[in-house]
Amino acid sequence: MEKIYTIPVNDAFNEPDGCPFCKMYDTLEKNELDIMLGAAMMEPAIRIETNKKGFCRDHYEKMFTMKNRLSLALMIESHLDEVLKGIGNAPLLKDKFTSAREYLDTHTKSCYVCDRIENNFSKMIECTCIMWESDEEFRGKFEKTPYFCIHHYERMLKVANLYISKKKRSDFYKSASEIENAYVKTLKDDVSWFCKKFDYRYDSEPWGNSKDAVERAIKTMYHKD
Repeated sequence: MEKIYTIPVNDAFNEPDGCPFCKMYDTLEKNELDIMLGAAMMEPAIRIETNKKGFCRDHYEKMFTMKNRLSLALMIESHLDEVLKGIGNAPLLKDKFTSAREYLDTHTKSCYVCDRIENNFSKMIECTCIMWESDEEFRGKFEKTPYFCIHHYERMLKVANLYISKKKRSDFYKSASEIENAYVKTLKDDVSWFCKKFDYRYDSEPWGNSKDAVERAIKTMYHKD
């Protein structure tokens, strides 16, 4: 597996302070957004792709909050030219409706940044499974992971079925499920205690770890990618 993937995977597992895949995804996203508003904006090959695909609402909003709004405006300007072609490029009225509908059906589901992130992120999940099987030191890091968010846990298990040998697959599932089950059980207990604290009978009891239980539960159950 290429170092371009092994290094960020190792980095994410080196510090056991959350879902390692969320950390990988967030790093990829930050890097891509920085690139988009930097020199990449002037690269003809990239502009062709951004003109064609555009961006999702989430990434438009994130770029809007960043510093270089001129770069964003220039990309939007040329992308709107492409949109105008897509929604009105057929000579007959009937064909225009058909062409516009087909164009918008594709256009509203595409995002250049999402595609770039997913291309690298999927390989990092594959790399995680390959390293778990072949690298004993990495398995030790894996076992110290506090938890995986539910979405990335699901993706990891699907990829493991393809990249981890049948001989070692059950060991992988055992290790991963022990991590996840223990965390989710603790999280559920914390959420339950949070709920009980609104009952006057528990008013004098300490909050323990439950004050941020709802936030942690949401973070565990959902991560955008």
